[in-house]
Parts: sequence; C-alpha cells; structure tokens
Amino acid sequence: MITAIVEFELAQPLSREQAREIFLSTAPKYRGMAGLIRKYYFIDPDGTRSGGVYLWQSRQDADRLYTEEWKAFVRGKYGVEPKLTYLETPVVVDNTIDRIITEE
Repeated sequence: MITAIVEFELAQPLSREQAREIFLSTAPKYRGMAGLIRKYYFIDPDGTRSGGVYLWQSRQDADRLYTEEWKAFVRGKYGVEPKLTYLETPVVVDNTIDRIITEE
C-alpha cells in the first residue's frame, strides 16, 4: 500500500466551512476510484494550508490520478501548485472494521 500526501499553501486563507464546501464539491469524484482505499481532506487551523491524505493499494493506482491534468485541476481550484509526497504503508490499523491490514 502507498500513502500519498498532497499539500498546498493557499494564496488566501479559507475558513473551515469554506474548505468543507470545496471538499464536498470534489469528494464524489473519488468514490469508487480504482485502487483508492481511503481519502482524508485536511486544512490547518489558520486556513493557509490544505490538501489530502490518500491510501492507495499501489503506487500504480496513485500514479493514475496524479497526472498533469489533475495538477492543472488543483491549480485551477486552489490557485497553487500541489506538493506530492509518497510513503510506503506496510501496515494499517483500521478501528472502524476492527482489523490490522497488511500486504501479503
């Protein structure tokens, strides 16, 4: 599994409610996305940094999303270039389903 962290510094701060509305407007496009296990949207307390934390089944799955077209979408939506970090994720503790998930 791969965790991808997408971050961007916002040109103008957003309130939590503004961020929530924006996030809800894009969330449906991630439902049922091949290889995406989970996505968390975030905004920092002062509203100047935002992004998402994605858990993917594989790097190949993640790479299908993070294309130049996707980066252009983020630039258009938020007015800034996204920063992307990939992390290996060998174990996940999921308390919602009471399981520890690991690669075989």
